[in-house]
Amino acid sequence: MRSGRTYTAVAVGCVFLLGACGPADGTGAGQPPRTKLAEAPASLPVPRGEGSKVPDDFNGDGHRDLVLDDLVKAQSHADDAGIGIVYGGPRGLAPGARQLLSPKKQAAPAEGRLPALFDAEDSCDLDGDGFTDLIVSTDPPYDGQGRPPVPLQILFGSPSGLTGRGVKLTVPARARFGNDWPDQPVCGDFDGDGEKDLVLHATGGRLSYLRGPFSRQGVPRAAGAPLPSPGEMPAGPATDVDKDGYDDLVVRATEGTGKAAVVLGGPTGPARTGALLPSGVDVALGRFGRGRALDAAVGGMGGTSLCYDLPVPAGRVTLAAAGSMLDAADFDGDGRDELLSSGSRLRVFRAATAGFSTHNAVTVIPRAPGTTRVLAAADFDGDGRADLVVRTYRGETQDTVAVYEGTAKGLLVTKPAVAFSTSEFLEP
Repeated sequence: MRSGRTYTAVAVGCVFLLGACGPADGTGAGQPPRTKLAEAPASLPVPRGEGSKVPDDFNGDGHRDLVLDDLVKAQSHADDAGIGIVYGGPRGLAPGARQLLSPKKQAAPAEGRLPALFDAEDSCDLDGDGFTDLIVSTDPPYDGQGRPPVPLQILFGSPSGLTGRGVKLTVPARARFGNDWPDQPVCGDFDGDGEKDLVLHATGGRLSYLRGPFSRQGVPRAAGAPLPSPGEMPAGPATDVDKDGYDDLVVRATEGTGKAAVVLGGPTGPARTGALLPSGVDVALGRFGRGRALDAAVGGMGGTSLCYDLPVPAGRVTLAAAGSMLDAADFDGDGRDELLSSGSRLRVFRAATAGFSTHNAVTVIPRAPGTTRVLAAADFDGDGRADLVVRTYRGETQDTVAVYEGTAKGLLVTKPAVAFSTSEFLEP
């Protein structure tokens, strides 16, 4: 999942994407202001759900929830605080309905020891019960001899959200290759059977492929020999690039700057190489405006390459704008995705039928003390338009998270709909 980054917000004063300052229509005029976390009760109950197909809906109430990794600490040298969950509601994220997932309370012990590392990796409904599950990485004991243990655990969703302890993910020996850690999970329905699968890092140009559904003990329905791949670093989120009913994913050749490829799903899983992408630091897939197919944006410090109409690119252009971190989302609901490029500053390229250019980019969040990053770009209020969640991280003990709403005129950044600090998750 792309939500493991460290982030927050600075107020900006205009509706970007259109570049026009002032309020946008359709943003809930006349409704009471939303409750900020600092003003909310210490805890609100997690709404109970009955199951849904909404992504990242851990309590199954039909509203998307937010995962927060790298929470700030009470003291700079304190242990990792854990993972925060903000549950959604009819009007979007409701920060009062929040949950702290900590190794002490939620992790499964390994050899009698609780992990110190507890990081969110990806999320999907692995057991097919209508409640999203969260895959987390841990640090089980390892003496360096032979194959390392599986570091991944699953926290299963329920009508009350993510409850109970995690279970260790089972990766059968036949599905592993080499002696690397089986990590970097990517969820998707890669074989088109309607159930969520997992792809993991192996080594030697291989990927481990686990077919869902998964049991409540973390065991996949099936797992065969590792699949040959143009790389061994899977990257999410998975999506059906060529609209053939099978999810596809990006696989990078190496960490850092390097080449990547789109690997296509099929009846035997993600076993076919589609587009070979240029070298870069990050890749985002989206519908950027030239055709009906998905496109790829490959970001690097020297510019951002755009490859149109995957899986076999029909055209390529390069933006004279660095893109060390990329995301794609449709903020105005027109069916085309905007491209978010962040790093030293956050810029948004507005989609158009002619594609992108540097002329339709707007710097939406200026430089500010601390580090500002995109945390999530997704539809949290159910209006069909993506919202932007950003985090400004000013140190180990101070941050701000803000949610800006997508509207028919673009992204409204005059005032965040919700603003809070991850320090609110700290246990007393």
